[in-house]
Amino acid sequence: MAVETSIGLHFKGLPDPRIERCKAHALVDILTIALCAVLCGGESWVDLETFGRQREAWLRTFLGLENGIPGHDTFARVFARLDPAAFERCFLGWVRAVGPPEAGGQVAVDGKTVRGSHDRANGKAALHLVSAWASASGLTLGQVAVDRKSNEITAIPALLDLLDLAGCVVSADAMGAQTAIAAQVVGKGGDYVLGLKANQGQLHADVAALFGRAEAAGFRDLPHTTAVEVEKGHGRIDKRTVRALGEREYLDWLDSRARWAGLQSVVMVEATRRVGEGRETERRYYISSLPPDAPRLAAAIRRHWGIENRLHWVLDVTFGEDDSRMRAGHSARNFALVRKIALNLLRTDPDKGSLATKRFKAALDPDYLACLLTALPAPSLT
Repeated sequence: MAVETSIGLHFKGLPDPRIERCKAHALVDILTIALCAVLCGGESWVDLETFGRQREAWLRTFLGLENGIPGHDTFARVFARLDPAAFERCFLGWVRAVGPPEAGGQVAVDGKTVRGSHDRANGKAALHLVSAWASASGLTLGQVAVDRKSNEITAIPALLDLLDLAGCVVSADAMGAQTAIAAQVVGKGGDYVLGLKANQGQLHADVAALFGRAEAAGFRDLPHTTAVEVEKGHGRIDKRTVRALGEREYLDWLDSRARWAGLQSVVMVEATRRVGEGRETERRYYISSLPPDAPRLAAAIRRHWGIENRLHWVLDVTFGEDDSRMRAGHSARNFALVRKIALNLLRTDPDKGSLATKRFKAALDPDYLACLLTALPAPSLT
């Protein structure tokens, strides 16, 4: 091998699901060609084979390719049979080596359904994945699948168990607002900011009532902090007022049985949008193990939604994930991880070009593609 790629180094221990006599192509060759194709815009099994045949001479400079380029049916069979849990463990090791999260950073946890992966004819529901995403770097840190007979409440602890959370702030929506999840985060040395919903028990109603009484009294004699953010554009005005309470007496009333590990604050976000003469107001509530510092909590709440805009949206719009019909065996779950590997590699490139531009250049420039594969600083896009 003339070039040691990060994939070749960290995924070489991945178990090969094929029997020995069927291994016409090395597993690392299959994975690398697939990743290169996705980096260059490929989305289907035929795209992977087409990329390999068009770039065979270049691929031979660092891959064995003893029996040439695999066919599209080989890619489909291998990804369908590959052990997804083992693949995800290799991914975790690769992420730690290529782009470890900064100490004290924020880890957003959220789920996404791969809509095109359903198979109604065989009674197979669409795959639902829970991902952990580092808000500072924009890198995906891990993924786990939600069991068809379960939900995110069981998947989130499994994902968090894989991560080093020391010094990190873990954020999640209301599905993650579980006492066991809060205890897990605090037990691993992290903090949490968890959303609440009205349909998830009494806590939401109690927090809303607490803020209602405080507001009626004008927050007099009640220690609290406030942060206000105003944004204008496209004919609308968005105003977010964030209030945080941390008075011990009130927290003890909310959590009389001390079920929420490390609880230090409750938060209300009042979001008001004005468009012309129209006005809409929405209130959301959160609990946190962070101190009642409204500006810090407001920033954490806003950063959480980056997982929707910079991960889930990108996977759908830039990588065509929802339109993918890969669904046989484990192929949907495994190829979702390939997309995340590709996105991480594009994000580790320090150039400020768009993801679409970087993928286009990777398709045109083998040297740039090689830099992405080795996770080295890439040539400028300008």
